[in-house]
Amino acid sequence: MAGSLIGGLITRGYPAALIAASDPLEQSRQSLSDRFGIRVTADNNEVVKNAALVVLAVKPQVLKAVAAGVRQALGHSPVIVSIAAGVNLASLQSWLGDDLPVIRCMPNTPALVQTGAIGVFANARVSDAQRQLCEEILSAVGLVEWVASETDIDAVTAVSGSGPAYYFLVMEIMERVAVEMGLPRETARALTLQTALGAAKMASASQVDAAELRRGVTSPNGTTERAINTLISGNIEALFRQAMLDCRERAIEMAEELQDP
Repeated sequence: MAGSLIGGLITRGYPAALIAASDPLEQSRQSLSDRFGIRVTADNNEVVKNAALVVLAVKPQVLKAVAAGVRQALGHSPVIVSIAAGVNLASLQSWLGDDLPVIRCMPNTPALVQTGAIGVFANARVSDAQRQLCEEILSAVGLVEWVASETDIDAVTAVSGSGPAYYFLVMEIMERVAVEMGLPRETARALTLQTALGAAKMASASQVDAAELRRGVTSPNGTTERAINTLISGNIEALFRQAMLDCRERAIEMAEELQDP
């Protein structure tokens, strides 16, 4: 995700000289330096000590240790942006310092191809200018949506954070059934992917909602109507609702598990 952010910024014309990254692995540092021409180091404190914005792009399980390691270098109060799933603001502020401006965000994997959807929530210490800077950075890899409360981040996780997997599952099933119906695997994959892409583009470009778009391609007593009726009679809405509620519940559980006792 860090590489995606850096790549998106460079593509937008953001100066490489203003970006620095740290990583414990020499191979990763060399890759970032070669690809983007940014400054790299193995020292987290070297990166954060003069930064206006710090992105904590690490696994949730190691975030506490990383935060504790840089805490003394944050005296200039940069805005901290965490993309670690399941780590709430209370934990972040406990590890980093209660007086820091901290932003928690939930990105998703399409950010890797600059088409991400990112939910963002800031604590009360984040200024308007810092919000703008954060949005400038994150929008390099996709859509940025600010939410009104931290609990909304759990809902964001259920919608867009985990959402790509829902669509991948639908595509996986469509490809498999297409092959069972006799299409070559390559054809089944190409048609499925292009259909998903086209549907998403139509929905994004349209002024009407998804339900109206669905009705627009569902002719009475036609092939699409029969397929849609089969999905509805199988209670697809109830399945999706429960799946998303379970996802949100797991996000809440993870936050509790990662909190200090």
